[in-house]
Amino acid sequence: MSENRTAGTGPDTTTDDVPDEIVRSIRIDAEAQTVWGIISEPGWFINDGEWTEHEITTEGDVSHVVDPVHGEFSIRTVELDPPRRAVFRWLGGQVGSVDELPSNTIEFTVEPQGSGVVLTVRETGFAGLSSDAVVRRQRFEENSAGWETELDLARRRAEDQA
Repeated sequence: MSENRTAGTGPDTTTDDVPDEIVRSIRIDAEAQTVWGIISEPGWFINDGEWTEHEITTEGDVSHVVDPVHGEFSIRTVELDPPRRAVFRWLGGQVGSVDELPSNTIEFTVEPQGSGVVLTVRETGFAGLSSDAVVRRQRFEENSAGWETELDLARRRAEDQA
C-alpha cells in the first residue's frame, strides 16, 4: 500500500485519510473589482451564509477578525494582487493564533469569463492541521461544505452590488 506524505507536516502525517486541499469555483455576474472588494477582506468567509460585519484589527500582516457568532480568528495576509488573487493563512476554521498552530492556506482567484468572472477558492494544508485523523477529516468536511455556502454568498453579494 502506498503512503502519500505532505512535505513539512512531519513523519507521521499522511494524506491517505483526508485530501489535503479543497477547490471550489463559482461563476459571478459582476466585475472583477466588485468581487475583489469582497474577497480581499480577511475573514469575509467567516459567517453562516449571510454577510456578517466583522470587527477587524490588523497588526502587520496579521488580522484579528471577531465574528459575533463564531468568535475571534487570526488570519495572515500572504499576498494581495488586485483584482486577481488574494492569499491568506488561517487555522482551518479553528480559533487561535496563526503564529502558534498549524495553518491552512486559502487562495482566491478571480478570472474574467464573458460578462462576469469565475471565483475559485483553493484551501490547502489539511494534512498538517492535526495528528488526529478524525480531526483532520472533520475540518476537511466542514470546510468543504462551507466553501459551497461562502462562494454562493460572495456571488449574491457581488451581483447585488453590480
